Amino acid sequence: MTNRIGDYAMIGDCHSLALVGRDGSVDWACFPRFDSPSVFARMLDERRGGHFSVHPAAGTRGVRRHYVEDTNVLVTEFDTASGVLEVTDCMPVEPLDPKQPTSVRSHHAILRRARCVAGEVEVRLDVRPRFEYALVIPRIRLESPTSAEVVGGATALRVRSTEPLADEGEAIGACWRLGRDHEAWIEVAWASAHDPSPDESAVPYEVDLPYRLDQTIDYWQEWSSRCRYEGDFAGAVHRSALVLKALTYSPTGAVIAAGTTSLPEWVGGARNWDYRYTWIRDATLTLTSLFVLGYDDEAAALERWLERTGAGRPEDLQIMYGIGGERMLPELELDHLGGHRDSRPVLIGNAAVKQKQLDSYGQILDAAYLYGKAGGELSESNWAFLVGLADVVARDWRRPDHGIWEMRDRPRHFVHSKLNCWVALDRAIKIAGAFGLPGDVANWEREREHLRTYLLEEGAPNGWFHQAAGVEVPDAATLLVPALGFLPTDHPLVQETMAVVQRDLAHDGLVHRYLSPDGLDGREGAFLLCSFWLLDCLTHAGRLDEAEALLGRLLGLANDVGLFAEEVDTATGEQLGNTPQAFTHMALVASCAHLAAARRGALPDDGEPHAYAELAVDRLLAARGELVDE
Repeated sequence: MTNRIGDYAMIGDCHSLALVGRDGSVDWACFPRFDSPSVFARMLDERRGGHFSVHPAAGTRGVRRHYVEDTNVLVTEFDTASGVLEVTDCMPVEPLDPKQPTSVRSHHAILRRARCVAGEVEVRLDVRPRFEYALVIPRIRLESPTSAEVVGGATALRVRSTEPLADEGEAIGACWRLGRDHEAWIEVAWASAHDPSPDESAVPYEVDLPYRLDQTIDYWQEWSSRCRYEGDFAGAVHRSALVLKALTYSPTGAVIAAGTTSLPEWVGGARNWDYRYTWIRDATLTLTSLFVLGYDDEAAALERWLERTGAGRPEDLQIMYGIGGERMLPELELDHLGGHRDSRPVLIGNAAVKQKQLDSYGQILDAAYLYGKAGGELSESNWAFLVGLADVVARDWRRPDHGIWEMRDRPRHFVHSKLNCWVALDRAIKIAGAFGLPGDVANWEREREHLRTYLLEEGAPNGWFHQAAGVEVPDAATLLVPALGFLPTDHPLVQETMAVVQRDLAHDGLVHRYLSPDGLDGREGAFLLCSFWLLDCLTHAGRLDEAEALLGRLLGLANDVGLFAEEVDTATGEQLGNTPQAFTHMALVASCAHLAAARRGALPDDGEPHAYAELAVDRLLAARGELVDE
């Protein structure tokens, strides 16, 4: 396999996505949802997985890629001895309802245009689908010289092209010779195997396929034009905005953690997880990022998803859900797949869904607080659920849990979990006070003070915050102590915690989550989210030269089209883990906003604790003239 994790670019339609390698091969795509079984999965098994490639038949001398400006439409240029081939890729989209900015109509298709822009090029096409995570080799039937039906199990693909296609047994193939300015189009569209073939005689392919590309470019550029971020680092921020939108499931507003499953956190290792779901803990950073970017409608859609998905008994809140709100996400091993570069196991589903993680309560209450502060309406039923969450925290915060990193060994009293329990009660108290809402505020205040004492005495007995009570090892999650408003960034405990994390967990600014036993074998790379947390601490501590140097280091780790995976090899800079990773792109947006504000002198310098996300929302409201002094 020539493509590594960082070699992939993303195209998407806000329902699912596809990953395109530098060699012009679509090696990952699931239809009709992000979490559906794969149709192409060569990135998880080079021989079995299946792919959809368009590339020069002869060798290439160089490859250049970029996105069409302000879109998720990818352009790859192949330089060959005889000419230059340009391949343009997208998943066609259009607005479902012009009055609903978050709604997106998907055609559940991959559309590709091959155009010769210089000389002459012979183009090789290979459409080799393998349905149900490569368990099914489908039947192929040519319906005309330029169209085909591919059927296997419950799934079908409709293939149509402006040039002739050939049945090659277990694949659709073709070789097209293109002269300068000549182009060929091909679309592969998902359908149910039981749906009748559509009547496509009304619109010629030569008209319909270019129209879909133009429509897709128009959609993304119109969406991008609504981005309100115009500060420093705008290029990286705008690309991250487009990634976050592409990772959003339009029918519900949920944002998935990443677009893939089982990409290894270390090549050849076993730390391979399915991230095509939505974690509650992502809510605060997601909402903050959307507010910073000016996408209030997307923030409101995510808040509605949170409210509806969490509906029920507060004690039944899960740490993650399916993008439609599904609760059952059983973890299964696909032992017939060899894994990315022989990294096994390949998994679907995620067993961590059943873990107890107390931080989720704080994250959802913080998200609700920020949403309300930004002008969002908290319904009566929503507040009743939030009250229940606060009551659960007041009752259960003394229990151990599995923590933010979902360790698969014994529960512990993680500092990050207790910190978020403090956040849950603090934000519940603030919401009740700000909006005059009922709740057991006296009890929340009492337990909040108990949590404060616990964190200061049990969480930091040696002058810095440990991973857990009685576990004297560093953990990057403790960098959130000032970010969540518990202590000011210049507090000695925070300063010493930063120093310990930098000394023991960081390598040239790249921060590991932790380096202590966690019940799993093998190793992993540095976690990019944690490096952005360190960047935020440096920014708010006024250490701007260090912060700017670290941001430059992090931005340099994006791939050639601006995408980030979950982790990175500190020695080589190679991307590791699932990709594109929403958490990394969310953190980039927030960190760039914080640093840009610091450059303008817009951060408070009063020695008081301030939650970083709340400051970002306050700045946005002030810019709009909507901030009212409390």
